[in-house]
Amino acid sequence: MFDAIVIGGGPGGYVAAIRLSQLGKKVAIIEKENFGGTCTNKGCIPTKALLTSAHLYQEIVEKSSKMGILVDNVEYDLLKIMKHMEKSVTMSRKGIEFLMKKNKIEVFKATGKLKDNETVLLEETNEEIKGKNIILANGSVPVVFSPFDKIPGVWISDDVFKMEKFPKSLLIIGGGVIGVEFATFFSTFGVDVTIVELAEHILPFEDKDVAEEIKKVLKKKKVKIIEGTKIENIEKEDNYIAEINGEKFEFEKVLLAVGRKPNITEDILNLGIEVKRGVVTNKHMKTNIDNIYAVGDVRGEIMLAHVAMYEGIIAAHNIVGESKEMDYSAVPSIIFSNPEIASVGLKEKDIDKDKVNIWKFPISANGRARTMDERVGFAKVIEEKETGKVLGVTVVSPNATDMIMEGVLAVKYQMTSHQVAEAIHPHPTLTETLLGAFEGKLTIHI
Repeated sequence: MFDAIVIGGGPGGYVAAIRLSQLGKKVAIIEKENFGGTCTNKGCIPTKALLTSAHLYQEIVEKSSKMGILVDNVEYDLLKIMKHMEKSVTMSRKGIEFLMKKNKIEVFKATGKLKDNETVLLEETNEEIKGKNIILANGSVPVVFSPFDKIPGVWISDDVFKMEKFPKSLLIIGGGVIGVEFATFFSTFGVDVTIVELAEHILPFEDKDVAEEIKKVLKKKKVKIIEGTKIENIEKEDNYIAEINGEKFEFEKVLLAVGRKPNITEDILNLGIEVKRGVVTNKHMKTNIDNIYAVGDVRGEIMLAHVAMYEGIIAAHNIVGESKEMDYSAVPSIIFSNPEIASVGLKEKDIDKDKVNIWKFPISANGRARTMDERVGFAKVIEEKETGKVLGVTVVSPNATDMIMEGVLAVKYQMTSHQVAEAIHPHPTLTETLLGAFEGKLTIHI
């Protein structure tokens, strides 16, 4: 019998397995496809590889001449872009496989189904394995709904990674993280992109000023953005004919990018595990069945790889008898648009503005940004008026996804804006944009 069986080899699952092994436990992990889950194979890694190619292309086209670098006839090769993506995925996947071997975790390439609270059936071989504890890390699947599930050839994000040529025109349904990242990628290479978003503005989980900054950039790339609207009808003829606000538009391809949902399988329900939006757990990651835990997207809460990883660590420590709780107060959210977006903690839309100070510092006033010919973006800090504690940080900037850790630490450890601003920041760097926001009314423009 194993000390723990992990079902699913994505970020939450493989990290939990590694930590359990490091803590001296005998561990099995079951993965029916490839290690790394959605993030490595169909999400974070492939999209960022594609966006890195797009960003490099855009930099050369838009900036090289201004900066004295003369490049003639800039072209791209989609086949090589896709090969770069595939190599990034393969290397990431192989790294995880190596860690399984290094940590002496027994790997089963199969579909794992719960038989009872200690037994997992490997469907392909009809073998049963037993564990004192089970961690569900089943992940998520793309949301597909009517009428799009009945129309042939509609893309979900997975299909983009198999693309052999760019479409001339693309309708993206959904202006959230996935939609905006793919709009950034396709429009960079000249595809005629239209985003339709049901909410009041694109990136509906971010503040409106963030969405407005990204809209400026996307519109400069000739992306059409239609907000507060849903597709009234769509049909497939030679191309796709979509009815939007009473008008008909034609597109070569349609990408449904409205997010993902927990992968709740019948065996989970049959065992009596509590499910609402996803599998319900407490802060120890334990379900209503005492020795069964759940981590990552299957919970249907904060569906981010880095959250799944930390949940996996918390579950592992609780399985070995420690008492650790998840703290979701300082979870960073990142978007690889161009410029990038990163945020942590509270946002303006979440707060009583009478109880806070909101400080913003523009990228255009940052010395390093000027050397990079970057003007769009800002850093924003929300602090509690009474105490000066940092409640939230948002950055729209090149490298924002790397810069946000300063905000994460400030929110997690309840630092004041003054405490963060007292730390000497290197000059000239983009992080001084954050310094300007933390300094608030004391800001000196350099």
